[in-house]
Amino acid sequence: MNQVLALPVPSLVGSLETYIATVNRVPLLTAEEESRLARKLRDENDIDAARALVVSHLRVVVAIARGYLGYGLPHADLIQEGNIGLMKAVKRFDPERNVRLVSFAIHWIKAEMHEFILKNWRLVKIATTKAQRKLFFNLRSMKKGLGPLSQEAVEDMARQLRVKPEEVREMEMRLSGQDVALEANDDDEDSYAPIAYLSDPDNEPSLLLESEENERVSAHGLRGALATLDERSRRIIEARWLREKNPATLHDLAAEFKVSAERIRQVEAKAMQKMKGLLATA
Repeated sequence: MNQVLALPVPSLVGSLETYIATVNRVPLLTAEEESRLARKLRDENDIDAARALVVSHLRVVVAIARGYLGYGLPHADLIQEGNIGLMKAVKRFDPERNVRLVSFAIHWIKAEMHEFILKNWRLVKIATTKAQRKLFFNLRSMKKGLGPLSQEAVEDMARQLRVKPEEVREMEMRLSGQDVALEANDDDEDSYAPIAYLSDPDNEPSLLLESEENERVSAHGLRGALATLDERSRRIIEARWLREKNPATLHDLAAEFKVSAERIRQVEAKAMQKMKGLLATA
């Protein structure tokens, strides 16, 4: 235990391979050492004890993070988020419950990684309810092979996860979509990526004022276009497109208006077309 207490917290800045090798060399704590440190943290707010508990479990975070590499996010970022979860677990750990810290910490580590993945994996939010989150994180492991799911497989998965079959189809489609890298992965002069042709905005004051005025006019036009819609159409557009957090799904609005999700999609499409026409002539 004294050896663990003397170790500094490894840093993720630099080589990821070096970090992983370092945390894997940290000695594991015995149950007695772990309980003693946890009591010192709880009773005396001993920071050195907290550090020792965290450092001795960093290898657990690395192992869990490997399981989420399929989402295309950097391994180091996943580890960093998992380390935050580990620190939360250490702070809340009760040594009197006769449970090892590793068992208690896994929940907190995964929770932080899940939040990070959901916020950053794609530009479009793909999981806004508890059921959708469960579907998101289980679809990859439950799906066999690279081909599309059969109708039987969709229905079986929907039944197991307690979601609608169409939600399984929608999530499968989103998960199978391809992202475009902002920067090229090599130095090939003939390789073009979005970073090569995205314009750099000019901060000249007159252009900024012009931009602000355009935004004001656009906002005014949007309010005017919304005002021309009937109550149901306006409600659908606002719930689907104008919420900053947790936009409504087609199924949410279908349940609210007691119609099918396809009917909501049709009303939405018609309203959007009408608004685009109005905004184009504004």
